[in-house]
Amino acid sequence: MKMGDRMINIRKAGDRGHTKISWLDSYHTFSFGEYYDPAHMGFRALRVINDDRVAPGGGFATHGHRDMEIITYVLDGALEHKDSLGNGSVIRPGDAQRMSAGTGIAHSEFNHSKNAPVHFLQIWILPERSGLSPGYEQQSIPPAKKNHLSLIASPDGRGAVTVHQDVRVYASKLIAREEVVHTLAKGRHAWLHVARGALTLNDQPLGAGDGAAISNQTQLRFNAEHEAELLLFDLA
Repeated sequence: MKMGDRMINIRKAGDRGHTKISWLDSYHTFSFGEYYDPAHMGFRALRVINDDRVAPGGGFATHGHRDMEIITYVLDGALEHKDSLGNGSVIRPGDAQRMSAGTGIAHSEFNHSKNAPVHFLQIWILPERSGLSPGYEQQSIPPAKKNHLSLIASPDGRGAVTVHQDVRVYASKLIAREEVVHTLAKGRHAWLHVARGALTLNDQPLGAGDGAAISNQTQLRFNAEHEAELLLFDLA
């Protein structure tokens, strides 16, 4: 949708990149791994949103990262994390995890369950500068009020975890026929990811897996006919 210089660009779920192997079913909002699309390399400081489903017993063996802020948000199931800093944890719905790769970190991620899949979002955000010290943080998010945007990551640690970039990440669970409104400050941008269900953004219909790049908007209005879940990135 474009109205004058106000713009919302929709990224449909079916247009994303797709990786499917025996234990992994992953959709890539932006270019990632073997999926490359020069028109979708990220948005502002947001670089990756991978929508991952990992089968029981499956997972990512130890691998390295540098100079990236990595947020993991579990929708269903449980994800087991280990890293070269000595951290070991299980991430479940209601948790927010942030890993600062900085000068270098290695980690593994496996489905914690032997019989149930895990569904999670892995999000990469470019840091404010390169060469940060590697770091790790995980916190439980206070139960979100229905139809409320809960801050889960921010540069000052207000919310669940600290992210080293001028970005604020919100999560919300919408219920039917109630409106949630977010105001963007002048000069700010936003990315919306619909985690599940269906909703409208300023009367534009969106479904699970859809995304939207938002610029030159003041108010973002979210509505759902039935329950839906979203992540919203407020970006410089």
